[in-house]
Amino acid sequence: MQTIDFHRRADELAPAVLGAVLWRGPIGLRLTEVEAYLGPDDPASHAYRGPRGRAVTMYGAPGRLYVFRSYGVHFAANFVCSPAGQASAILLRAAEVVGGAELARERRAVARQGRDLPATRLASGPGNLGRVLGLSMADDGAPLGEEFHLEPPARPAAIARGPRVGISVAVDWPLRFWIAGDPTVSPYRRSPRAIGGNLPGNKDGALL
Repeated sequence: MQTIDFHRRADELAPAVLGAVLWRGPIGLRLTEVEAYLGPDDPASHAYRGPRGRAVTMYGAPGRLYVFRSYGVHFAANFVCSPAGQASAILLRAAEVVGGAELARERRAVARQGRDLPATRLASGPGNLGRVLGLSMADDGAPLGEEFHLEPPARPAAIARGPRVGISVAVDWPLRFWIAGDPTVSPYRRSPRAIGGNLPGNKDGALL
């Protein structure tokens, strides 16, 4: 039974899912880095302009996956949060593979020499995480608790926060959360199209 309450807004819930393990079949991913997107209140969110196109899933019931194709190549996963109609979501950015490591390496090897990758890089970055999970657009809207199962964190973790990666608007909002010091966390990359400067100290993160 799913025990994490997804009716909370994404920025409130994001720290609570760090350390949780997302299972799909034999693949288990301990979430180490996520980003919050705040629906129509957030110009960087796919839901900013309302429930149309790929954003429709975000406006639906919470506790489901929102899957989108990134750069026309990779599939990225989000948890839909908040009551239906509010459209906040948590992007899954990085994870530690804790189950199904061989299958994870096989899936990464489709695109590159996955068997040569260190374990910490297998599911680091949204596209890599999606590939390890075997995501496709058929998974958009899938409810947690069925094919995808989320185990709450076993213990609290030291969590840091800072600006989100690669977006061009709302670039300084500190809505990226990660487990401090975890080697699977992806590097911070500021988009060359970003408008405005960083808030002081956010690049390396501030502990919560």
